[in-house]
Formats: sequence, structure tokens, C-alpha cells
Amino acid sequence: MAIPTAASFLFASTLTVVIFAAMQMFKNNLASSEWMTILGGFAGSQLFVFLLTAVGNLETCFFGKNFQTKLFPEVLACLGVAMFASGLVHRVCVTTCFLFSIGLLYYLNRISAATHTPVMIKPTQPVSKGKKSH
Repeated sequence: MAIPTAASFLFASTLTVVIFAAMQMFKNNLASSEWMTILGGFAGSQLFVFLLTAVGNLETCFFGKNFQTKLFPEVLACLGVAMFASGLVHRVCVTTCFLFSIGLLYYLNRISAATHTPVMIKPTQPVSKGKKSH
């Protein structure tokens, strides 16, 4: 069951701050090896998802249920913030953050389309009774 928009905003904002703080606390560990820099980029992509969720929920609270988050400026701004946060850890984290974020954005878009797109029902063809005329 989904939580209310305001609660989701608070939850996503809290997770955004926690992930950013964890990335800064473990900066030296995340920059220590190749696999850890990939993990740092993945953490940055999670930061992107939670930040985008928080921004989308905040806009929904202010502008109503029908407001949609657009590619520019919301998505690009959140991606820029996440990549900047990843860049504070290691420069390779920026690249992996971008790649993971694009993949996660694709799946977020698919989930959103499946959840919020109205279903169009095709009218059925009337069944004719009797003889067909050629």
C-alpha cells in the first residue's frame, strides 16, 4: 500500500540526506578500489532516485495530483546533484552514477507509465446476426 505524498516526501528527503552523509563518511573507503568506486556510483544513483522522488512529491503537494515531473529542469537537476555528490567521492563514481541513474530512470518511467497511464478500452464490434451480404 502506498504512503501519502507528504509522508513519502519526508521519507525520500531523509534517505537522500542519509545516503549523502554515508557517501561522505565513507569517502576514503569508496575511493579505495575499483569495485568500491562502482559501489560509490551506485550509491549516487540511489541518491538520484530518492532526490527525484522527494522533488516529485513536493511538487505534487504544491501543484496538485496532475502535475508531472519533467525531464528539464527536475530530472536533470536531480541528476546533476547526484553526480556532484558522487564527484566528491571519486571521479569514476560520477560516470558509474550517471550510468546507473539512466538505467534506474528508465525503470522508474516504466513503473510510472504502468501505474498512472489510463487504460483505453477498445469498443467491441457488434455481432451481426443473420446472413452476410457480399
